[in-house]
Amino acid sequence: MNQKEELYVVLQEKSGIIFKYLIKVGANPRDAEDILQEALNKFILYIDSVDPNKSFSWLFRVAINLYYDLCRKQQKHILVSFENFEFVDDTHLPEEYVHQSEMKKEIQVILDQLTPLHKQLILLKYELDLSYEEIAEMLDLNSGTLKTYLFRARKTFKELYRREQEKHDRLQRK
Repeated sequence: MNQKEELYVVLQEKSGIIFKYLIKVGANPRDAEDILQEALNKFILYIDSVDPNKSFSWLFRVAINLYYDLCRKQQKHILVSFENFEFVDDTHLPEEYVHQSEMKKEIQVILDQLTPLHKQLILLKYELDLSYEEIAEMLDLNSGTLKTYLFRARKTFKELYRREQEKHDRLQRK
C-alpha cells in the first residue's frame, strides 16, 4: 500500500470523528455530510500541499471553518447538542429523567460560557471520548500543550459549575 492509499484509509476512518463533532456542535446531519464532503474535496484539491503527517488536522480545521461559515451565512449561533448524552441511570424513574434533563441544561449553560477552544476540548475529550493523541493530532498541538489547555478548560468548567450551583442554592433558600 502506498502513502496516498494509507492516507485515504486513515482519512476515511477519521472522517467519522469529524462528522460526530459537527453534529455535537449543532450541525444537522445533512449539513454535516455536506461540510465533510466539501472538506474532503478541498483536501483532494490541495493534497500535494498538505503535510501527510498533518492531514487529519488540516481536514478537521477546514471542516470546522466551513461550519463556522455556514453559521455566519445562516446567522445561526453555534450550539452544542447533548441530545444523545446520558448520565448513569439505573432506576429509569421519571424523576431521574427530569434530573438528567436539568443537568443537560446546566451543562449547556456552562459550556456556552467557555471560550470556543475550551468548549471544543471538553467536547472532544469527554463527549466524543477521544484520546489525547487523537485530539492533539486533530488540533495540531503537541501533547504537553494540549494537556495544559485541557486542564485549564476543566478548571474553568468546574469553577463555572460551582458558581451555578451556588446561585441555584441561593435561589432555593429564598
